[in-house]
Amino acid sequence: MDTPAAGRVAVMSIHPRYAEAILSGQKRVEFRKRRLAPDVTTVLVYATQPVGVLVGAFEITGYDTGSPTAIWRRHSRHGGITRRAFRDYYRGTERAVGILLRDARPLARPLALTDLDAALRPPQSFLYVNLAPWPSAGVPGQPSNHRARAAVRPAGMKMA
Repeated sequence: MDTPAAGRVAVMSIHPRYAEAILSGQKRVEFRKRRLAPDVTTVLVYATQPVGVLVGAFEITGYDTGSPTAIWRRHSRHGGITRRAFRDYYRGTERAVGILLRDARPLARPLALTDLDAALRPPQSFLYVNLAPWPSAGVPGQPSNHRARAAVRPAGMKMA
């Protein structure tokens, strides 16, 4: 898998119970209806309301695409979701995507999306962010994102 260009990562909205399952290692596949861009290998986990903050990160190791039935057969044991919830999510769709994840870990401290960028709003599904061009501490007129950068830095991720 290619290295992300310029530190681009995805911020993915995930229901709090599934975010917790990912961070505990119980859920090793995130089910979606489409893949992320090919240059993204790191995902920041945004736990949806009532939590409403970034709580962790994981690395993408690959994708498994197929019919919802085939994806359920292959990943139900480590998908961290009930069959009913899975079927409800994919009702009316012919294609399912299993995002295979590893190295899930909580952030050093939960962060608001605005700690990354004042203009960010919770994504319905996911959004892309570039962590590399954040202003450094001491730039006149710019907020310091140094603490946010340190809290978000997943293991092995280079940040400018």
